[in-house]
Amino acid sequence: MCTDGGHNASSSVLMQAQRMRTRGIPLFIIPAGSPYPLPDLALQDVKAPTYGIIGETVQIPFTIKSTLGKETRTTLTLASRDTGKTVTRTVTIPAQGEVSDAVLWKIEKEGAETLELKLPVQPQERMHNNNASSFSIAGRRESIKVLVIDTLPRWEYRFIRNALYRDPGVDVHTLLFHPGLEEMGEGPGYLVKFPDRMEDLAQYDVIFIGDVGLGPKGLTEEQAALLKGMVKNQASGIVFLPGYQGKQMELLKSELGDLMPVTFLTAKPEGTTQRDPSPLFLTPEGRGSLLTMLADTEGENEEVWRNLPGFNWYAPVERPKAGTTVLAVHAADKNAYGRIPLIVTQSYGNGKVLFMGTDSAWRWRRGVEDKYHYRFWSQVARWMSYQRNMAAGERIRLIPNPERPRLGDTLTVNAMVSDKLGAPLQNGEVFLDITAPEGTTSRVQMDNMDHTWGSFTASVKINRPGTWKLTASSSAEPDKSVTLPVITMGETLEKTGQPVNTALMEEMTSITRGRMVKAEEIQQLIKEIKELPVPPPMETRILLWCSPYTLAVLLFLLTLFWIGRKLNGTI
Repeated sequence: MCTDGGHNASSSVLMQAQRMRTRGIPLFIIPAGSPYPLPDLALQDVKAPTYGIIGETVQIPFTIKSTLGKETRTTLTLASRDTGKTVTRTVTIPAQGEVSDAVLWKIEKEGAETLELKLPVQPQERMHNNNASSFSIAGRRESIKVLVIDTLPRWEYRFIRNALYRDPGVDVHTLLFHPGLEEMGEGPGYLVKFPDRMEDLAQYDVIFIGDVGLGPKGLTEEQAALLKGMVKNQASGIVFLPGYQGKQMELLKSELGDLMPVTFLTAKPEGTTQRDPSPLFLTPEGRGSLLTMLADTEGENEEVWRNLPGFNWYAPVERPKAGTTVLAVHAADKNAYGRIPLIVTQSYGNGKVLFMGTDSAWRWRRGVEDKYHYRFWSQVARWMSYQRNMAAGERIRLIPNPERPRLGDTLTVNAMVSDKLGAPLQNGEVFLDITAPEGTTSRVQMDNMDHTWGSFTASVKINRPGTWKLTASSSAEPDKSVTLPVITMGETLEKTGQPVNTALMEEMTSITRGRMVKAEEIQQLIKEIKELPVPPPMETRILLWCSPYTLAVLLFLLTLFWIGRKLNGTI
């Protein structure tokens, strides 16, 4: 075999090598190509969101891979083909390395907008067709519905409620279990009781749970199960905001315990109070997260977080759970697992969970009023509700995963379906019409994941580039369907400029008991092959007595014999 070791087939070449070994075929490979890649800067893994809220900033992550021999400092340009607006981002790419970063873009118009992220071509580059990426982002005007639940009207509760109440894109309702009063808290936007009906609870995109536990002045087991179902099946978000009462420790015994992204020190439910305030320290994940972006650039953002007023109390957190993302930790205190995690996120089912382990974010207003405090909680509300706002439709909401599938991916489509009254569809069927880029359409019935929550799912194999149209309809209202377009970009299977993959070739020859051969050793290889002993003939034995063909021949011959006897008149 003469090869560079590269392959673009879906099956593993090592599996083919195993088959050759079982057949006794040695593999001799002659490497073809250069051991060094062509000098190039490649813009890769541009993961833009499918939509954004008008007036808000979205984060567009990207990766740049360099095969140049020296460090490169360059400036990326993100431009709108529709309006001409541009933003820039300066990055430094190490020699023979890669860097992952993100550029921020503010949504200013309603509807789809085509953007192009472009990397300037360097003089040393040999390939120029991988320095740009185009995509579209839809701007929307959305009203996020938020429910805030707490027991005492502490400072954190008051300022969060005010921040959300004054946000024009947020519709906030409040449920206050005041332990010192017979009645619930009252006022504009206040609820007199927990919304127990599914159609009432299902309207909320984000739910804040403060220093609330189980019992008469808290949540019931059934309500905790409803909240868990909201996150898992309805793609809602939950924000846990513990307080010094330690009431949230009681939630660990309920269904909400599975959603908690951290483990607690049960022996110290009241948390830790310190005399001197301590600041939050961003982790590498926190420095690159849009959730904790309080400035326009990462450098400015780190400076903002260093200068934010600190906190005197924090929750009794032991460690984060597996699969979570820690965005911020205690700047000084630590335990056997490291620094105390205080801002932790995780995905659960179709929704998201955020844990905020301190109740002093309201102190961020000192000297700057609502500049950072309002921005943080506004970003939290939009980040937590992203899945629901991304979903198309009202009675039927479709959530694709991944948002922007690649060629060859299996796209999982989750549907949240409501009936005519707005309650989750419990008795009915949901169908998904899949229209491929060339126009062919097929229909599948979506599987019911949860009868209680009207949650359905289906899978679509993305085997062609272009725009796929997914149209969902329910048996309850077949005339009211919703269509979700999914754009798949084509990929270059035969990549150029790559070095020879000697490691893979050596492994293949080792498996087959062959070897690597240099180009100048070809004549010697031919001589060795000629000198190999003649392989013994292969025998394949067929047991005629148990073969179905033998039985068929016998029946055929007996039939001919019987017909011949009849024709001769012999009985």
